Parts: sequence; structure tokens; C-alpha cells
Amino acid sequence: MVCCCLRPPGQPRRWQGAMILASRFTSIRLHTLALAQPLSSEDCMAQSMPDASPVKWHLAHTTWFFETFILEQIEPDFAPFHQDFRFLFNSYYNGIGARHPRAQRGLLTRPSLAEIQAYRNDVDERILRLLAPRPDDRGLAELVTLGLHHEQQHQELILSDVKHLLAQNALYPVYSPDAPHAGRATGPARWRAFEGGVRVQGFDGEGFCFDNELPPHRVFVEPFSLSSRLVTNGEFLAFVEAGGYRNPSLWLSEGWDTICARGWSHPIYWRLDEHGAWQEFTLRGSAPLQSDEPVSHLSMYEADAFARWAGARLPTEAEWEYAATRGIGDLEQLFDHCWQWTSSSYAPYPGFAAAPGAVGEYNGKFMVNQYVLRGSSIATPPGHARASYRNFFPAHARWQFSGLRLAR
Repeated sequence: MVCCCLRPPGQPRRWQGAMILASRFTSIRLHTLALAQPLSSEDCMAQSMPDASPVKWHLAHTTWFFETFILEQIEPDFAPFHQDFRFLFNSYYNGIGARHPRAQRGLLTRPSLAEIQAYRNDVDERILRLLAPRPDDRGLAELVTLGLHHEQQHQELILSDVKHLLAQNALYPVYSPDAPHAGRATGPARWRAFEGGVRVQGFDGEGFCFDNELPPHRVFVEPFSLSSRLVTNGEFLAFVEAGGYRNPSLWLSEGWDTICARGWSHPIYWRLDEHGAWQEFTLRGSAPLQSDEPVSHLSMYEADAFARWAGARLPTEAEWEYAATRGIGDLEQLFDHCWQWTSSSYAPYPGFAAAPGAVGEYNGKFMVNQYVLRGSSIATPPGHARASYRNFFPAHARWQFSGLRLAR
């Protein structure tokens, strides 16, 4: 998941006052620390796979973002907290310079977690000092707002990365007994029909958006139907038990190659216990599989194969966005449960333009070999989701909170 930019200059937006923005800054930064609070220092350092990052790195990188893109550019007499942090906690900004290899972030035993906390405290104080005398500085407000949405993306990554890390432990440890979990289906799925025609896709309103949601543009959508809710664990279990993972006719060629090479035979956090009962690993530990909860942590390959088996398909992102903006009341679980795979490749909208400078690297350069997900998940921070939000991952990724909704 990556982020980038605000709406282009010249388009109207209401900006919060400096005091409100400072309060939001403090609240979001504290929430990140709250996510790390149930973890030990050892938990915060470990990296379970190259695609995931240690919590300690997330804590540092989000701070690096504010230091690099705001303090370094605006603060009088700027001096870095630690010169080497510019290298250690750069993610993939080539315009900033060299960086520590992504797959080796778990080897960074130094700096300590305490030093990272000191780094956060220092940068937080300096950002708040900048905000206080600049209530009308729109450029600063835009950068801080961008940094906060970037931090919220990493809050979700912290939960997905921690879940993957703890799942590697045969004791199936609990992250938190109060961790979020998805609600259950309220009844059988129903088809909701939507008329075709020319529709507007993309962000077209007040407030924040990332640049990949822009510009709003016209798309033609054929008439379609969308399931009223997400696919459940019980429905996906029927696919598993019907031999869905053994039937090559259901899979995209690359998907079949992937499940064969990686030995996939069910969703990533499912397992059969010694009594032959299905268990699912959650942020609250291992628990019996709940048949009426949304199936989660699917790759696009798995979502597409199930849809084919069910006699349906994945929606396009244009269909999903149109239904989400027009189908309120007819559709359940649009947000706050699972990100929903679409069949749409992650590509620029007509007229898309990346922001100048290193910050413009966030979105545009990733528009290849990825698919779009829509909605939000149990791990998405409140206020961070919207109908035009475009999440994206490679088709094989399944450690995120990703599920599916059927279309036809």
C-alpha cells in the first residue's frame, strides 16, 4: 500500500485551522504507538517475510516521512535527528537517495526501540512548533495532512504485518484480546442490479485524496449486478472442500502456477486441528472458523478462482465505485470488513499527473503488475476510507485483509 498526493493546486478545499490540525496530528501519532503497545521489543524487531516490515521500522519510517518532507524543507536551521536515519528508514524514494534493503529491515537491531521513540518525540515536537505560528500556511497543512494519511496506511500495515509475524509461531499468540474483527453476515446474499451508462469515476469533492484517485473522469459501465454482501468463510470452505484448489480449470494460468509452487490448498490463516476441525488464526489468537464471517486474506488469484467456481466474476473498480456511491442501503459490508479485490489492473486515470519531486514517486511508478482493491478493512483507521480510495497489491499478495464480493 502506498500513498502520494493531494488534489492539484487551484481546486477548492476547506482547510482545518492549525489547532485542529495539530490535535489530529497528535491523535494519529499516538494511535500508532497504541498499536505497538501490546508488543514486546522482540515482536517489534522481527520481520516475517520480505513483503512485511518490523513494527519498529514502521514507527521510524512514518517519522522519517515528516522529517524528510516537512522539517527538512521548511524548518529554519534544520538538522536531522540522526544523519544515518535518512538511509535506514527511506522506503523506496529514489529521489531521496540510497536506502537499507527492504528484505533486511529485520536485521536492524540498532537503533533500539527506545531510540526510535526518542526520534518520534523529537520530530513530533518540531512539527507542532511549525504549525503553531502558521495557521494560514496551506502548503504546510497539505504536507502534514499527507503525512497523516501516510501514517494511517502504515497503521493498517502494522496490523497485517504483526498478524503474519505471530502466525509463524506454533503457539499462535494473541496480539490483543480487543483486536478488531469483522462482523458476521446478516443473511443470504442477494443480487443488486445497477443500470449501465456513462458514470463519473474518481474523487470529486472536498477534503483529502491521493493523486491516484484523480482526476474525476467519465467511464461507460454496462448493466451489472453486485452481491449484497461479502463472500463468507462458510461459502469459501465449500469451494475448498469441493476441490477448488485442485481444479486447474478454475484458475488463471499464473494463479495455478502460484498455488502449485507455494503449496496453497486453503486461505493463509486456516488450518485443520488434531480433531479435523477448521481453525483460523486471528489477531485475537487461534479460534474455530466462523462460517458467517467474511473470508479474508485471499490473493486475487484465489478470489478470482472462487468467483469462477460460483458462476460469477470479480467486479471492475468502476462497477464497485458506482455501486458504493449509489447502492447505500442495498449493499452491506462495503467498508470496515475486508478490502475487496477487483478485476481492474492498477493504472493511471486519464489525465493523471504525479506530483513533482520525490513525493511524486509514491503512486505513479507502481502502476504496473498490480490489481485494485476497494473498500476498507477491520484494520483501516476510522476516517481513512472513502468510495474513491484505490488500494493495490500484486495478484499473489494475501497477507493483507483482503476478501471479495461477487459480480455478474
